[in-house]
Amino acid sequence: MAFTAINPATEEVIAEYPAHTPEQIEAAVAQAVTTFASWKMTPFKDRGELMTRAAQLLEDELDSAAALLTSEMGKTFVQAKGEVMKCAKTMRYYAEHAEELLGEEIIASPASRSGIRYEPLGTVLAVMPWNFALWQAVRFAAPAMMAGNVGILKHAHNVPGSALYLESLFLRAGFPKGVFANLFLGHQALADLIADDRVAAVTLTGSEVAGQKVGAQAGANLKKCVLELGGSDAFIIASSADMDTTVPMAVTARIQNNGQSCIAAKRFIVVKERSEEFIERFTKAMSEVKVGDPMDPETNMGPLVNAEQRELIHAQVLDSVAKGAVVRCGGKMIEGTGYYYEATVLTNVPRDSRAGCEELFGPVAVVEVVEDLDEAITLANSTPWGLGGSIWATDPSEIERAINGVESGMVFANAIVASTPELPFGGIKKSGYGRELSAMGIREFTNAKTFYIA
Repeated sequence: MAFTAINPATEEVIAEYPAHTPEQIEAAVAQAVTTFASWKMTPFKDRGELMTRAAQLLEDELDSAAALLTSEMGKTFVQAKGEVMKCAKTMRYYAEHAEELLGEEIIASPASRSGIRYEPLGTVLAVMPWNFALWQAVRFAAPAMMAGNVGILKHAHNVPGSALYLESLFLRAGFPKGVFANLFLGHQALADLIADDRVAAVTLTGSEVAGQKVGAQAGANLKKCVLELGGSDAFIIASSADMDTTVPMAVTARIQNNGQSCIAAKRFIVVKERSEEFIERFTKAMSEVKVGDPMDPETNMGPLVNAEQRELIHAQVLDSVAKGAVVRCGGKMIEGTGYYYEATVLTNVPRDSRAGCEELFGPVAVVEVVEDLDEAITLANSTPWGLGGSIWATDPSEIERAINGVESGMVFANAIVASTPELPFGGIKKSGYGRELSAMGIREFTNAKTFYIA
């Protein structure tokens, strides 16, 4: 299996790498095991200095790292720079706070002294996607490595340059060889590695199907597993919403990362009394989205990652229109070189159409009109996913009703759903299980060891 990077704006092959051989895989795993023995004993201060150095390198290489992201998956250069800076910020956060987050907890009991200590598990295998090629991997690596674990990255086949860059970054920062390694793995090699007793745990960010496969393989081998999967996040516009704020953020929430984000808003649920205004203003704003060269600072949205992704989103739109959906704007592939698609708004979408029941991983927004906030919350919960959601309102009671009522791992009020190192990130239902980031995230790959001294 070849790992090939193709520029989605030009359709040109950037680079191609062969899968690692069984001998190379064995060497990497053996190195990880050897390195873990010393890395887990390395003081937090020393780990933190290395992580801070990696963050500084990343900041120093901001433009080149961002250009790499843009060339491999098509996100705008502006958004790519934001991703790089977010990685550096998160590295610094865990460099500074890991020791505190993993500190010994004293719990009163009949013992003279008792409590919990958090100890690293060992080698953690990370299966990561292409849409945030640096961020998704750093979101796993920074807390896991600061906790004393070592990591092996199996990245998506179309972002090999990003995978190699991260491996190089940590080595250049001074991390011992084996603390973080990249492996280009095919499906069978991945399954074999999950089954390897030297791998302590697995984390995956990806599709529901990928999560089912990796989760089953991890379960069969009794491995700790964290899954962050797809979503169909609701963006609820309540009666008290401030449209001057809500409409621009609705556009951002849908087209961020060219519409290819698990936490992007995908279903825009608006109460009837505000629906006409929202649909008119949202449609106008989406129709004005500038699609084009992702390196151009004036571009709002670049191409989709590949031809298959563009064909998938277009098929979902066509199926929905054939069943009665109304195209308010967009709905077409953009002719010419590059995998471009128009920013699209659909209304009157039948629930049994593809846009009505599938995750839309592209710049297509479904607007649904409901009678009131209670119906909006019910509709928001009517999917198999439960990753995130947002409520747009100025009335505190409407905000609280939505936060309490929406069934998801995260609910944001008057802000688009995002990840931040201080707060746990993850979902429920078919959006996966486990948490990344925060104290909860850094503890996912530790042994919560009870101690009891009589």
